[in-house]
Amino acid sequence: MSYILGLESSCDDTSAAVLDGEGRVMSNVLASQDAVHAPYGGVVPELASRQHLRNMAGTVRSALLKANIDKKDLSAVAVTVGPGLLGSLLVGVSYAKAFAWGLSIPVYGINHVQAHLRSPWIEKPDLPYPSLGLAVSGGHSHLFLCSSPEHVTMVARTRDDAAGEALDKLAKRLNLPYPGGPVIDRLSSRGDSRAIPFTMPRMASGSLDYSFSGLKTAALHYMISNGLEPASRPDLDALPQWEYDLLASFQKRVVDHLLQRLKKAALLYRPASLVMAGGVACNSVLRARFTTLGEDLGILTGFPSPCFCSDNGAMIAFYTHSTAACARPSGLELDAFPTVRWEQAVAP
Repeated sequence: MSYILGLESSCDDTSAAVLDGEGRVMSNVLASQDAVHAPYGGVVPELASRQHLRNMAGTVRSALLKANIDKKDLSAVAVTVGPGLLGSLLVGVSYAKAFAWGLSIPVYGINHVQAHLRSPWIEKPDLPYPSLGLAVSGGHSHLFLCSSPEHVTMVARTRDDAAGEALDKLAKRLNLPYPGGPVIDRLSSRGDSRAIPFTMPRMASGSLDYSFSGLKTAALHYMISNGLEPASRPDLDALPQWEYDLLASFQKRVVDHLLQRLKKAALLYRPASLVMAGGVACNSVLRARFTTLGEDLGILTGFPSPCFCSDNGAMIAFYTHSTAACARPSGLELDAFPTVRWEQAVAP
């Protein structure tokens, strides 16, 4: 049986995964860099690329070991080529090319965002196309119309901060642990999400684009105007009630904004399914309300298990296996790219 090795190093997590010839995930190993970046409250690109250099070989060995195969059993290597942090991407791309060359097997360069958008099909292979996909993470908050796994056009993008970035920045301001998104998700259940009526972001042009910087500024202004200052070393189980309320209210409005745009786009494009992927897709409130939205609209929904939401090698290998990408090896001239220009969707 042939196997595909998938490598992901677009930001701060190093991941390697093995898929078998049927597209089943045999292993999915992730080396987190949270401890490296926590003192800075965000990802430091130079530190991230150096850590990928330290983690990549060991992560690949672990993925092969967990899949119970030898590297000689591999038939291909798939790797993220962009978008992302250029230094981090180059570590993965360089390793993938050298690894594939040494084994005389093809290497495939995969778009990170397209792999995210395809990831719900890992566990829900019968989701229909066309699909409206929400890619939501610390670096992306975009809506895409996916007429097929490979043909993806942009419906809306973030004008400034991504949703995950806004959550992390609020957590940093409150001296909460990094990464802040999961911490906010956990602590917000203790607060009143209606306590602070943050204004819904609006675009003067009527665009479906996202904007989260205004919400972030509103949260900081609320603290300043009310003379509120967080503890330098907070006890997460004994925060003042205003902090729990702030977290709950802020998270609610972020989710409101994400789903308001998604609903408008769904009514406009009438997709056969709604999908969601990316690190913020782990958020429990967003997952619950995303499912409810699909039920209200009568549209099938799908999102990956948390292990396939964050940046992971399994989605890279799966995209290669499950699309026509497998017929087009990239070759050793493969290079990384930090940004991408998306084709714009045409409104019906």
